[in-house]
Amino acid sequence: MKYQGHLSKMHISADGEVAQYSIKLDEQLIPINEMLGQPITIEYLGDIHCQACGRVSKKSFAQGYCYPCFSRLAQCDTCIMSPEKCHYDKGTCREPKWGEEFCMQDHIVYLANSSGIKVGITRHSQIPTRWLDQGAMQALPIARVETRQLSGLLEVIFKQHVADKTNWRTLLKQDAEDLNLSQKRDELFEMCHEEIEELQSHYGLQAVQLLYDGEQHNFAYPVEQYPTKVASLNLDKNPIAQGKLMGIKGQYLILDTGVINLRKYTSYLVSIEC
Repeated sequence: MKYQGHLSKMHISADGEVAQYSIKLDEQLIPINEMLGQPITIEYLGDIHCQACGRVSKKSFAQGYCYPCFSRLAQCDTCIMSPEKCHYDKGTCREPKWGEEFCMQDHIVYLANSSGIKVGITRHSQIPTRWLDQGAMQALPIARVETRQLSGLLEVIFKQHVADKTNWRTLLKQDAEDLNLSQKRDELFEMCHEEIEELQSHYGLQAVQLLYDGEQHNFAYPVEQYPTKVASLNLDKNPIAQGKLMGIKGQYLILDTGVINLRKYTSYLVSIEC
């Protein structure tokens, strides 16, 4: 079968024992778990259309935006990647209404195990999507806070002791070994108790709630074989990526010729043959 459209990040469902994946091209969802072991070809057709305004762009900024939208939209501001830098209270938010809807809502601070333990943040409504997008084998909510900025401030405290990024090469070479996330949570709470209490004293106990009884989530991914050496396929350098599909994890396709992060190519016009 051959499909054509603009890429978005893959749709992932945690229903069942193994994560279920679909490639998203515009409004099409193409289930791909059953394609494991079969050849697949992804061809970039040369156009990028901004996911916000639809204009043609020679380059993708912040995964799918043209430069004017990247410079103007709140979801492309630096505080999205570093929420502790939120400047809403200074009256300089690019889109105050968007900030109120997106940032002024409950967020979860969590521990996850994908390539080893890491701390991260997500909106409550994005559980478990955020963890699946990262290829986490285990995830544990450890705090609930009232705003995105607070989640960033708490993450800054914790990342003095644990990583805040996934090692994508390690992620794509093996399954992560099981970790005792509850034990690590308790250790972090103990090591950081003074800084946490200071945050709670400033913003209020209800604004920063530690979760001692959060439910751990466990995930499995459809991978037949991991590569011994991880080589990245880049559609900007070579518009055709093809090979046998050996696995899917996070937002990556694992081919026998290399790996490709489909989310990186959001808004790229492609054809997919499989």
